Amino acid sequence: MASVTSLSDSVHQRLAAALSAALPQAGSADPLLRRSDRADFQANGILALAKKEKANPRELATQVVSGVESGELIKDVEVSGPGFLNITLTDRAITENLAARYADDTGRLGVPHAEQPGTTVIDYAQPNVAKEMHVGHLRSAVIGDAVVQLLEFTGENVVRRHHIGDWGTQFGMLIQYLEEHPHELDHKADEASGEEAMSNLDRLYKAARKLFDADEEFKTRARRRVVDLQAGDPRTVAMWQKFVDESKIYFFSVFEKLDMEIRDADIVGESGYNDMLAETCRLLEESGVAVRSEGALCVFFDDIKGPDGNPVPLIVQKSDGGYGYAATDLSAIRDRVFNLKANSIIYVVDARQSLHFKMVFETARKAGWLGDDVKAYQLAFGTVLGKDGKPFKTREGETVRLVDLLDEAIDRASAVVREKAQDLSEEEIAERGTQVGVGAVKYADLSTSANRDYKFDLDQMVSLNGDTSVYLQYAYARIQSILRKAGASRPAAHAELELHEAERALGLHADSFAATVAEAATEYAPHKLAAYLYQLASLYTTFYDKCPVLKAETQEQIENRLFLCDITARTLHRGMALLGIRTPERL
Repeated sequence: MASVTSLSDSVHQRLAAALSAALPQAGSADPLLRRSDRADFQANGILALAKKEKANPRELATQVVSGVESGELIKDVEVSGPGFLNITLTDRAITENLAARYADDTGRLGVPHAEQPGTTVIDYAQPNVAKEMHVGHLRSAVIGDAVVQLLEFTGENVVRRHHIGDWGTQFGMLIQYLEEHPHELDHKADEASGEEAMSNLDRLYKAARKLFDADEEFKTRARRRVVDLQAGDPRTVAMWQKFVDESKIYFFSVFEKLDMEIRDADIVGESGYNDMLAETCRLLEESGVAVRSEGALCVFFDDIKGPDGNPVPLIVQKSDGGYGYAATDLSAIRDRVFNLKANSIIYVVDARQSLHFKMVFETARKAGWLGDDVKAYQLAFGTVLGKDGKPFKTREGETVRLVDLLDEAIDRASAVVREKAQDLSEEEIAERGTQVGVGAVKYADLSTSANRDYKFDLDQMVSLNGDTSVYLQYAYARIQSILRKAGASRPAAHAELELHEAERALGLHADSFAATVAEAATEYAPHKLAAYLYQLASLYTTFYDKCPVLKAETQEQIENRLFLCDITARTLHRGMALLGIRTPERL
């Protein structure tokens, strides 16, 4: 089905045409249309245009009103104040436009595809091999997944990349430690679950790190082992591969619990760029972008200096010949631009790495790898805080394991579902509890602007009141309950009916779904979609309170209100899915 023109776009087109007719010398003019409390829409563009053309704004506004083609779309346009236009639509236009969206059997609700989609490579969900995932890994995964869903829904070609930490000094350290302490390897690990195996690896990693930091001789042996790994020594590579494989099994189990799809082909870790590192360094040095300084290959920047006033370089290759993160990240950019043909590269990475990515992007531009036609953007996110406003830790001061956090959220949510459940079996309560708990964690993250910190408060997250996913899920489940109870009455649009104020507000907001999705996708801002959905659920609650559905006065009104219920439910369902959150039919 073709996309549906929104009411705001239709009004915008008519106002722009009237403006151009009133002031032909001004060319195409933007009426600056927005939703308003005083009417359905308000246009503020006439003031600036009148000032530019030295015209009287109120007279110009009156002239524009006389030229507006209203038809069955616009009921009334009035001039307000010094030249604002207040626009009220007909009830028929609202219902007919929603009916066109409702008729879209693709499930897109009339949302258009991009006419000229590009290719976006998005780098998100980057856990480390041989380390357990913790609360710090939550935001990259959840925000990245939502942005992927939004971009794919709008028609963009999306290439997912999970740049896992699977290379470098830590593996030389871990392999060497196991060579010297084979008795510490849990020989039951082969029979263990992914989570147990990873817990064992994580324990070994911490022991190896402790020895590495305390024993210079062990440190030297571990670094030699890194050289063996980079050189492809079969025994060393085999041990490394076992760590990677065990870690992936664990990663998949955690992401499955998060209700996220992570495909093996999309996991291209640091090791995936190993063969490119030497060439990356050679190209940078030959072009003069990087220079040798005290034996290291560095890139210097005019505007980046330390507290002492000295330049802070990006170190691409260390003086001992080892490669830093910069070499890998620059090689990844080369691969993503030249092999994957990316128009945009998005990095969903902690805000604390902002300086590193600023330097990497600038280096890639100097080298000619990032041209003017390629966008490189760090979608930086803030920190997850505890209720005390400090970085989220366990009572013992340890970093919170992600699986523990999700399990607790599911337990809390299951208790809420059980309390409200009327006809659900224990199996259904467990299923709904998982969907509500994981949804609560995701929504708390996604409803906050990515660059802000947010407090992790499970009591608030699973609350039925306020801006929570549970509130949205219950709104959806309530609508499904009404539709089930409707009996022979079916949803049907009746454009001839007058609408209650609450029906108009709900209908106008439902109509702006496509515009919200487009904005959230363009700005990589899932929080804008979350805010839209919360307002939709709130407007539905007002409608439900003020407009009887199954006890409406006429059969036509019953059908029309069921239609409003159903399109609200479909919009909630589609919008929540774009955030990676389930909407259970019963709660």
